[in-house]
Amino acid sequence: MSLLRPFDYSGIAPDAHGISHYLNRPASLVHMLRATVDRSPHNEALVEWGGGRLTYQQLWDGAARVAGGLRNTGIGRGDRVAIRYANGIDWCLAFFGIQLAGATAVPVNTRFSEAEIEYVVTDSGARFIFLPGTPLPDGPPLAVEDTVPSDVSAIFYTSGTTGFPKGAMTTHENFLANMESCHRVDFIPSQADVRTLVSVPLFHVTGCNSQLLPTCEVGGTTVILPTFHVQEFLRAIPTERIGFLASVPAIYWLAINQKNFAEFDMRNVQRVMYGGAPTPPDLIARILESFPNARVSNCYGLTETSSLTTWLPYQCSVTRPESVGVAVPNIDLRLTDVSKDPGGDIGELLIRGSNVVPGYWNKPEASAETFAGGWLRTGDLARLDEQGFVQIVDRKKDMVNRGGENVYCVEVESALAAHPDVFECAVLGVPDAMMGEKVGAIVVAKPGRSIVIPEIVEFARSRLADFKVPQYMVVREDFLPRNPGGKILKKALRQNVEWGKPLR
Repeated sequence: MSLLRPFDYSGIAPDAHGISHYLNRPASLVHMLRATVDRSPHNEALVEWGGGRLTYQQLWDGAARVAGGLRNTGIGRGDRVAIRYANGIDWCLAFFGIQLAGATAVPVNTRFSEAEIEYVVTDSGARFIFLPGTPLPDGPPLAVEDTVPSDVSAIFYTSGTTGFPKGAMTTHENFLANMESCHRVDFIPSQADVRTLVSVPLFHVTGCNSQLLPTCEVGGTTVILPTFHVQEFLRAIPTERIGFLASVPAIYWLAINQKNFAEFDMRNVQRVMYGGAPTPPDLIARILESFPNARVSNCYGLTETSSLTTWLPYQCSVTRPESVGVAVPNIDLRLTDVSKDPGGDIGELLIRGSNVVPGYWNKPEASAETFAGGWLRTGDLARLDEQGFVQIVDRKKDMVNRGGENVYCVEVESALAAHPDVFECAVLGVPDAMMGEKVGAIVVAKPGRSIVIPEIVEFARSRLADFKVPQYMVVREDFLPRNPGGKILKKALRQNVEWGKPLR
């Protein structure tokens, strides 16, 4: 392969197993935060939109008192502590307080059902829970500063798209490796004047791992939206002088299509990251136009990779819109179970690197299956070209097998999403007695538009082989259900959709 190498690859060394590690990194999140406090104690660390503000010294002091309060309740080294708070400063104080206590954070998805929440708390063996509406524990300041890179810092539970969620054990090195990758691809530059807006949940790896933590490392400011409202999102950007945004394509579309969007000054925005869903080239063009001083990029990551895995270089956002980029500097990629396809060989994407978690909590069999031979089996089908560009074509379990022909749902979704009336869509396999499966599509119209199914079908036919064109189509009034990372919950759609008669 003639690999594209657009990032800084210095200061990286492989271990005996071939896993690449960044050198000269802090030993833990505690050491990272302590260094920032020593360097920039009076810098603004956290802003809760509509709430309070903390400097780095105040963040450290508050987290240390939370750590002392946890110790007073009997929490010791390695104990799991669940966080059920919503987005805000208290969530951050709880998270860092757990780190300073030498314990393990268990961020809980606030969108889980009560049964799922109970499962996460029970499965993790959490000995203390930060419950909504309850104050932070308080005690004599405590900071356990002998944590090491291999210690488990947090357990992030997957969003449970198949069965109960699994807890990805995230070590301090996993966090720190992801933070370094964020800096090296220039998503969060190493500048103390960085200001990022967290509009996604902090219990998800994008908000915590790739916004909050790398911003804290450089002494920048993290502005947190307690809940997402598009008008508050727009107001916060100029008011708080936000330079860095991260979200899913649908959020950007919603924001730039607000009638009063032109009233908000977006010239301070320097970086816009999107991911989690197919993005039509015309939306990328509109994002570039709407944020005139921003570098715009796509990326790909998983809970199991502590967030960032690939990054599309800024100069490629227009020329390679189908791609999620190339591997970040400490990552190796390869394909397995490769099959031939007219657009290029397709196989399951495997990932190796120091940001890949060591396994799932309490799930030895699932860990052995997913983390096999030092490689993470992602379950994502992808193309990997000669320069190292990755194109995700489907989830392995979601691929439609139509009479022996493989139909990759993401390819069909990308074609449908390019229609000017389509806001979002999901492609699923529809059981068929003769073919095994046929292609079905659920489409949502853009606000103020309407879907004419025959027009959408003809549009798809002009872009896809005939066997890939949906034979069933359902127009949905509500937005598609998504997990916190922006991925469509196809299991929920399958359980509720009524396909009706085939189109042909």
